[in-house]
Amino acid sequence: MTASLFAASVAAWRATNGIPRTLTPPLDAVVKLSIRAVDGARTADTLGAEREGTGIVIDSNGLILTIGYLVLEAASVLVMTGDNKIYPASVVGFDHATGFGLLRASPPPPCAPVELGDSTRLGELQSLVVAGHSGAGGVTGAALVSRRRFIGWWEYMIDDALFTAPPRYEHSGAALFDGHGRLVGIASLWVSDALNAGVAFPGNMFVPINLLKDVLNDLVRDGRRSGTARPWLGLNSEQVDGHVVVSRVLPDSPADHAGLKRGDIILGIGGDSIGGQSEFYESLWSVGAGEDVTLHIVRDKVVKHLIVQTSDRLAYLGPWRMP
Repeated sequence: MTASLFAASVAAWRATNGIPRTLTPPLDAVVKLSIRAVDGARTADTLGAEREGTGIVIDSNGLILTIGYLVLEAASVLVMTGDNKIYPASVVGFDHATGFGLLRASPPPPCAPVELGDSTRLGELQSLVVAGHSGAGGVTGAALVSRRRFIGWWEYMIDDALFTAPPRYEHSGAALFDGHGRLVGIASLWVSDALNAGVAFPGNMFVPINLLKDVLNDLVRDGRRSGTARPWLGLNSEQVDGHVVVSRVLPDSPADHAGLKRGDIILGIGGDSIGGQSEFYESLWSVGAGEDVTLHIVRDKVVKHLIVQTSDRLAYLGPWRMP
């Protein structure tokens, strides 16, 4: 689903200015997060050593849902409620496949948890509410202008991502509520192409809440989803004219150990050609973490074949879960 430029523009205006919003989201359950990463965190150069964002209380025992990049390699987490009271929290789990992170505040904040909605039922151009703590952006209106596969440069891809407009700049972990005050998404990014129509139309990408439902119990119990870990290379890439181009290789990652370099063009995996990032990820994730994959690349107009021993991303991070 993708709306036209005109329809999306009108819907975004109506969501924020035209029609008075009658929905009052459960703001007591929307909290501000302050996170400090461990010394020497591998993610500090891209995510910062100190991070702030929003979390949403989703059960009566202080379980808080947020976007996972906020909590990676956390040394300490503080939760601020709407009445500006502070609660310590610990990291419960992280899911690289969806991007969700879970925390638990102790003692639990004295608020009613939010109800999880059904993100698949959201309609085209529907008016929604984006909510953060008053110290993390507050409450704003938005319209759903697109839902489609999202492909990230950091070895990340999800289906049915939710794209809203107008853009919200304090977005990390913000809650997306439907017209009944139910949680339907968690904010991940500011994007310049919310419509994916070849024109600039800034907005936000939200991870749909339905992606959480199948893995929530795993994350609470084990800190991660069950089953075989997804293979990870440790590189960033961009799709340029249908080709996958390496834009960054993380130091001491599997890609780094195999000799990949910025500017390498990835043509295929294991003898099979790839047509873009989507096919690249699908081919890569068809094996388990720890297995070897052969990347066929072009470097300086020469085709090379590099064997990479894939890894589990969480093994690269340290520590990724606080006790």
